[in-house]
Amino acid sequence: MQINFPYETPAYSGPELTLAFPALVDGERVECMITAEALEDHFGAASTRLEDMVGAFDTHRERIEAATRRLLSETRAQCLVLRSGYVRFYNANWRN
Repeated sequence: MQINFPYETPAYSGPELTLAFPALVDGERVECMITAEALEDHFGAASTRLEDMVGAFDTHRERIEAATRRLLSETRAQCLVLRSGYVRFYNANWRN
């Protein structure tokens, strides 16, 4: 499974408190999301405000993409929401 992440600004959803970002899985676009809770708990977002969430995402993009790549592989590129619990599990088990 070939997984790449185009460099695009993530899309903010205030009602859902998520950032959406794309992945390309074997050439097909898959929309991925990360929750505000995950960004706050693991990537230093100070709040659920757009600026804080995007800043944390940009600062930790490489780690977020690595966790997303793992989850996409595990779920065969199904609907993806990167939640705090998965990031905690990922960090505990696959950190370099």
